[in-house]
Amino acid sequence: MFATVSQPNVRVEGLVRWRRLGWIGSVAIAIVWGNVFVGTTPLVHADESVAVDSNADDSGVDDSGTGHSGVVPFSIERTVMASGYDGTRCWVHARAGAIPAVDAKSPPTVVVTSQPLMITGSDVFYALNSSLTNDLGQTWSPLTEQPGFQRWAIDDRSEETICDFTPAWHEASGKLLGTGQTVRYLDNKVMHVRPRFTAYSVYDPASDAWGKPKMLKMPAGSRFENCGAGSVQRYDLPNGDILLPVSFKEPKATQYSVAVCRCRFDGTDLTYVEHGSELTIDVKRGLYEPSITKHGDRFYLTMRNDDHGYVATSSDGVNFETPRRWTFDDGTDLGNYNTQQHWVTHANGLFLVYTRKGADNDHVFRHRAPLFIAEVDPEKLQVIRSTEQIVVPQRGARLGNFGVANITPDETWVVVTEWMQTWRHPDVVIPVDNPYGADNSIFVAKIHWNSGSEER
Repeated sequence: MFATVSQPNVRVEGLVRWRRLGWIGSVAIAIVWGNVFVGTTPLVHADESVAVDSNADDSGVDDSGTGHSGVVPFSIERTVMASGYDGTRCWVHARAGAIPAVDAKSPPTVVVTSQPLMITGSDVFYALNSSLTNDLGQTWSPLTEQPGFQRWAIDDRSEETICDFTPAWHEASGKLLGTGQTVRYLDNKVMHVRPRFTAYSVYDPASDAWGKPKMLKMPAGSRFENCGAGSVQRYDLPNGDILLPVSFKEPKATQYSVAVCRCRFDGTDLTYVEHGSELTIDVKRGLYEPSITKHGDRFYLTMRNDDHGYVATSSDGVNFETPRRWTFDDGTDLGNYNTQQHWVTHANGLFLVYTRKGADNDHVFRHRAPLFIAEVDPEKLQVIRSTEQIVVPQRGARLGNFGVANITPDETWVVVTEWMQTWRHPDVVIPVDNPYGADNSIFVAKIHWNSGSEER
């Protein structure tokens, strides 16, 4: 059903060059943005490639990698670690975490996690899978199901698993720590009124496996009975404490709040210490899917809302000012709504990765493709429109569930899968033979920094 392949190299510098992929089963595939070529021809040598216009997505946005006035501190190399789609399940929630090499001259081990989705249902997820690369994504191990993440029974009709998982290196303990949240099903449908917990797991490099997930114990109180850290970016303090954003509500409530928890991790157990401001807005489902970063001496929190994206700042990482809408630097709304956003943080600047309306993408579910990156004005809390460029172009499928990972001081990855569901026009399922060419590719967009060091 799913196959892992060696990836093509794509540098966004005028023309993009795609190498053919490795075998998917017994079929060799070459992918071009917007087109898929399938044939039973033998695997092509690595130096054979095709040239593709990098602006072929017709979004009207500059993705040449040079950005505003030709000055952007990075270039983007677009690659595919896996692809293949059978019309019944698809990979979702792909995110990466890097384990630094002992030898500074060697590449890190990068672990990518993802999980299958039943595409005829709504958020019907199955066990987490994991893959790794030791050569910066030139080759990948097969995605392998993690036994501890298989669904466990609650009673005769209900069961539970982990979703929205994000791995990240914890330097103080020397561990790759992943966080996410539980999801509970009744007759294989998400329970609307249910408990939810922040889940975490530790990766074991020796066995190339994730440990059985554990649950973070939160303070007593009904408002934390539905609480999770799904799809969040955390921030690790120099002393090893973890700033972990969560969203929470009472199980029967409809509006979420967010807060940043300060936690301790000893390499085995994650422990709650405190949390700060409880933030929400009185708009539909409130605020959720928060992500935190630090740039300079300030902490920044970006949050999802049904109608707009929101941002807030803090001096200590737990107590935040009043959230405000994301806008461009000309004052217009960013156009992001009902979709997570994540940070790219570097000595060269603070950047936001997001989706938005107004990019010839009305056919994409909630306008969740393409993925954009742009620099943020850290004082005005606005996205600088002239710096906006495309990280991953759209091919008809949504790209709104993604992750950002620091790989080396000179390289940051944005990892995302094509989620093969759409509006009910007439069916939620994107067919295998679709006009835009989506095929559930797992994209690894590599940001190569021109100078400076990644903030960790």
